[in-house]
Amino acid sequence: MSADPRVSIHPDSSVLLAAIAARLITKLVDTQDRYGEATIVLTGGTMGIGTLRAVADSPACRAVDWSKVNVWWGDERFVEADSSDRNTVQAEEALLGRLPLDPARVHRPGAAGDFATADDAAADYARRLAEAASAEHESELPGGVRGVPRFDVLLLGVGPDAHVASLFPEMAGIRETERTVVGVENAPKPPPARISLTLPAIKSADEVWMLVAGEDKAGAVGLALAGAGAVHVPAAGARGRTRTLWLIDAAAAAKVPQELVRKEPASA
Repeated sequence: MSADPRVSIHPDSSVLLAAIAARLITKLVDTQDRYGEATIVLTGGTMGIGTLRAVADSPACRAVDWSKVNVWWGDERFVEADSSDRNTVQAEEALLGRLPLDPARVHRPGAAGDFATADDAAADYARRLAEAASAEHESELPGGVRGVPRFDVLLLGVGPDAHVASLFPEMAGIRETERTVVGVENAPKPPPARISLTLPAIKSADEVWMLVAGEDKAGAVGLALAGAGAVHVPAAGARGRTRTLWLIDAAAAAKVPQELVRKEPASA
């Protein structure tokens, strides 16, 4: 079971980032009120890291009990641990390094130097996800796949080719139906070696938020929201169990079917 997409359009990327930050802070606070903790899956790229900077700049950032936030990543570049290409390094600089996080709750994917191959790092990340799921509850993913903890909100950017995380059109990773994490080689976008959550793992999240800005993304957004197949348009397959929310700017919305557009307050 997954939620149909809802679309919220903002006039430009700066307004969009501020709105996403406000939503995210509210989501984390509300989730902690309900469960005592909250789990977020981060993404990289311009919008993903921009969102973290906007959270850091928000006075409401302190409303979250960051010591009880669990942090995972949707994908990572398989390079050295201190490389500026790493989503984890960029996230640390943008936000995480400023917060009183519990180190045991921050789950960074493995890096080159720690593992021989991207597949090895992917297997390690899958093992850690499964351990967290076992400690919390045994989540069952679409198709009967097990092995992830509760993801309260999972953030994704979208590439001009409609890739999400490191799941690229027509490559093996987007076709995966059983594993929760895959290694990626020969990615069409550098660096070529990566690890990524699979669509079944992504679709286990309570909420999936797609963060997209820019005219160069309009075609990918339009195809995804028109119902294209996920193998060719990976963004079309990324849906949350209770909410699938596209947070986009006006430029990225140029080809969105108008019947899908719903205005809603930033705190919804």
